[in-house]
Amino acid sequence: MTSESGGQIHDPRVLRAIAHPVRNRILTELGATGPMRAADLARVLDVPANQASFHLRQLAKYGLIEEAPEEARDQRDRVWRASRESFSVSVGDIEAQPGGRAAARVFMRQAASAAHQLVDAAYADDRAPGQHRATMETAVRFTKEEAQAFSEELGQLLHQWSERHRGRDDGRLTYVVHAMVLPHPDLAHRPATADEDA
Repeated sequence: MTSESGGQIHDPRVLRAIAHPVRNRILTELGATGPMRAADLARVLDVPANQASFHLRQLAKYGLIEEAPEEARDQRDRVWRASRESFSVSVGDIEAQPGGRAAARVFMRQAASAAHQLVDAAYADDRAPGQHRATMETAVRFTKEEAQAFSEELGQLLHQWSERHRGRDDGRLTYVVHAMVLPHPDLAHRPATADEDA
């Protein structure tokens, strides 16, 4: 089974596969670093190699990763890469399917937990020497269409930087950039006025 074309996930089973924190982290590392072996991922993620291999097989089962035979040293060597550069989750489509609401709840709960961990880490005072951390919060007034356009531009910028530095053993760490574009929570449930919607 493969994930859907165009990088959008509609299948509750695929959503469950990426909701697991180790699998999500594997996808993150493959996206930032490029092709890797299970042993390399196990070392980076600090998990047993057999556990990394199991999660890689699960991600491959749903078409989220694939083997990269051109990177292998021999026929027994298994190297994995992300099947696509990015994907999005269509929660509404998933919830409409049998078992979809439960899968969407698990995914969103895991995503929220991961986001909280990132915020906690960004504000922690145990910074290692030679590492950079930054948080940014800026209020901007957008129409819905402008917010979508801004999100696309930001995504393109992140993609350019990701492509520029993909690879290993170059003295770089994998940094995570977690960006949110949303109406201010105080205003999120208020309908837009005609002036705001124009």
